[in-house]
Amino acid sequence: MSEVMEKSPVIRLDAADNVAVARVEIPAGTAVASEGVTALQDVPLGHKIATRAIARGEPVLKYATIIGFAGEDIAPGTWLHSHNVLVDDFQKDYRFSADYVEAQVLPEEERARFMGIRRKDGRVGTRNYIGIFITVNCSATVARKISAYFDEERLAQWPNVDGVVAFVHQQGCGMEMTGEPMDLLRRTLAGYIRHPNTAGALVCSLGCERNNLGEFFAGESLESGKMLRAITMQHVGGTAAAVEEGKRVIREMLDEANAIEREPVSAEHLMVGLQCGGSDGFSGLSANPALGKAVDILVRHGGTAILSETPELYGVEHTLTARAKTPEVGQKFIERINWWLTYNEGRDVQMNGRVSPGNNAGGLANVIEKSLGGSKKGGSTGINAVYEYAWPVLEKGLVIMDTPGYDPVSATGQIAGGANLVCFTTGRGSCFGSMPAPTIKLATNTPMYARMTGDMDVNCGTVIDGDRTLDEVGQEIFEKMLAVASGEKSKSEALGVGEEEFAPWPIGVTG
Repeated sequence: MSEVMEKSPVIRLDAADNVAVARVEIPAGTAVASEGVTALQDVPLGHKIATRAIARGEPVLKYATIIGFAGEDIAPGTWLHSHNVLVDDFQKDYRFSADYVEAQVLPEEERARFMGIRRKDGRVGTRNYIGIFITVNCSATVARKISAYFDEERLAQWPNVDGVVAFVHQQGCGMEMTGEPMDLLRRTLAGYIRHPNTAGALVCSLGCERNNLGEFFAGESLESGKMLRAITMQHVGGTAAAVEEGKRVIREMLDEANAIEREPVSAEHLMVGLQCGGSDGFSGLSANPALGKAVDILVRHGGTAILSETPELYGVEHTLTARAKTPEVGQKFIERINWWLTYNEGRDVQMNGRVSPGNNAGGLANVIEKSLGGSKKGGSTGINAVYEYAWPVLEKGLVIMDTPGYDPVSATGQIAGGANLVCFTTGRGSCFGSMPAPTIKLATNTPMYARMTGDMDVNCGTVIDGDRTLDEVGQEIFEKMLAVASGEKSKSEALGVGEEEFAPWPIGVTG
């Protein structure tokens, strides 16, 4: 592949494809010798060019997968994009479990290791935070004031504590009491409170909210103790009194949280949330498949990876159901796809055709093409389970968690499920970060990496440049996972990005 890219301005992904992807900007009139065509229009970097005639209504193929249908008769050399690649429904063969490949997990003594934080329950963390949580937005200011007090200067005497972070949200009252909305909020909060990266937690409530503190603790089997405390503003005397009480409680937790020592642990304790945002035409060629290579390595070492963003897997769901461990696992994924189709019906969202302006400018014609690239993050191994949003992930290997495509909401669900790292691919240059699980940013192309090097951890654009293979970059990503899990700060961490990105899914009615 490298040799071809050095000689050609395009990248061919599969012999069956009727398109190729522009590795560089291709001016009209440029001969593309490797494909035997001449560009009829300017083809922007990351966009597609027709490599043969495609009749109106004929499938457009990328990675030997349908990404849409020709909206007109298309001549060889034509620039292909959303103006002439149309989305239409087509019959999919789900082939449940037909392509399932069980991971060949290495013996324990051969697995990679990292310096982790072993908790009393046996789980392993990659960070050591004290979290301040709220039952309702009415207590958000209290939480923020408490966390702001424990700034870098004050925390210097507890060097093993990564920070005191307020995880605030906009929900907790004026919402549905029963069913999924309240259950989802509560299990998201509980997932963060129990998270192996959370050494201690303080929960702040107002006192009269629908997300009642006592019912929340009872429903999620949370028990107060030295490292899990609660404050109710209406009981302690209001805002100022609650802030002072919160400071006192956090001080009591800090000594115990600081007593941790990192120790060598197996990579089987890594659980990585897979994310992509600000995607471009190279996402499915470089960063996403390179991350997929890293996922394959992680799974061989006994670890876990969570593929999510369900609306951005729509259109290629049949390629994933074929990899499901059992037909029941595949069917559960299709049930979630069908739920999304109903949820999105009649709405102006990408699942019904249009991707974001940034995705479109970067070369993605529609959500199916975006999904094809996004699914590459999951590597090649079997899919062992499908979870609903924020449910605890118990299976090892590759799993799917149903989440929205919106990155902060999606990553919040993954972290609530237990992800202690996040790997995030981007082509346009997303500046996302997360706490308490750090985010590793993977750039799809070298120009963006060079422009935003302060935010990007790994340049996967070297694959597009022809300098490295997907396997080589996948190995680099895996090694970066181990380093960051051991305490090395990712770029987003060093910038302090992540506190504001806690975003539980607001799925229900606000009234």
